[in-house]
Amino acid sequence: QVQLVESGGGLVQAGGSLRLSCAASRSIFSIYDMAWYRQAPGKQRELVASITRGGITNYVDSVKGRFTISRDNAKSTMYLQMNSLNPEDTAVYYCNLPTRPYLYWGQGTQVTVSS
Repeated sequence: QVQLVESGGGLVQAGGSLRLSCAASRSIFSIYDMAWYRQAPGKQRELVASITRGGITNYVDSVKGRFTISRDNAKSTMYLQMNSLNPEDTAVYYCNLPTRPYLYWGQGTQVTVSS
C-alpha cells in the first residue's frame, strides 16, 4: 500500500539548493506529525527534521540553519528546503512519521551533492 511519495531530489553542486516534496493522503496530514529521514550508503537511516501538525519544527544539528521543513496540510504535502548543501548531505531522503509505528516506507528521492 503506497502512502508516501518523495520527489525533488537530484544532482547539485556543493553550496547549491534543492527542495524536496513528500505527498501523502489527506487523512495522514490531517492527523500526524511528519518527518524527513535520510540514508547514505553503508549508514543507518537518520531523522533529519520533523514538524508537528501545528507547525513546530525540530532539526538534527548537522542541518540546522541550512534546511527548512514545512507542510501544506491543504495540499497534503510536506517540503524540505535544503540550502548550502555539502557532499555529506548525499543520501536517499524519505518521509515518514517521526516516531513508531511508521507508515510504509516509500522509495525515497536521491540527493547527490558534488564537491
